[in-house]
Amino acid sequence: MKNDLRILRMSPLFKGVKEQDMEEMISCLNGQVKTYGKNERILTEAETLKRVGVILDGCVQVESEDVFGNRNIQEKLERGELFGAAYAFAGITDSLVSITSISESKVLFLEAGRILSVCPTACPFHQKMVENMVYILARKNVMLSEKIGHISKRSTRGKLLSYLSSQSKKVGSRHFFIPFNRQELADYLCVERSAMSAELSRLKGDGILDYKKHEFWLSGQD
Repeated sequence: MKNDLRILRMSPLFKGVKEQDMEEMISCLNGQVKTYGKNERILTEAETLKRVGVILDGCVQVESEDVFGNRNIQEKLERGELFGAAYAFAGITDSLVSITSISESKVLFLEAGRILSVCPTACPFHQKMVENMVYILARKNVMLSEKIGHISKRSTRGKLLSYLSSQSKKVGSRHFFIPFNRQELADYLCVERSAMSAELSRLKGDGILDYKKHEFWLSGQD
């Protein structure tokens, strides 16, 4: 558990909470730790999610699929990050997304209702957690708005350049890495993989960018 507490200190949900308070906090929120294998489903569409998941180890992916089997990746989350908060707090009975462990993962689940309700023991850290959760949900909203900006571009080239430009700005460099492989990137941008790969080759041929697997370079000087 000590190593888990070290990971939780990295999580925005526990920001400002003293380590000695964390175990009491987890107990107060009826925390439960579960492990998942690679490609194992944590949540399927139409399931009800009443808990917030904090990733202690590994990586998970939030995605949806239409009736024709087309996958849309919403986000990829790693150690210390959260998933399921919006659905759990909104009280939506049927989830519109599925959550998959794309590596061996370890997740701490916290009861959503206990996060929002007034703690009967008047835990001094409870108010801080509520503040942190508001911040996290606001950041999630910004990220989803950013994605809408990318996929609203009319062409595959426009979507690619919008996404890659944003990644470059985030790290302050024209040399950067992205968290997706080619199929995942296509699913995130809602385009066909073959069309996207062809467009990447054209962008490289035009001298606009270069790439190698997850690594990208945009033209110009850093």
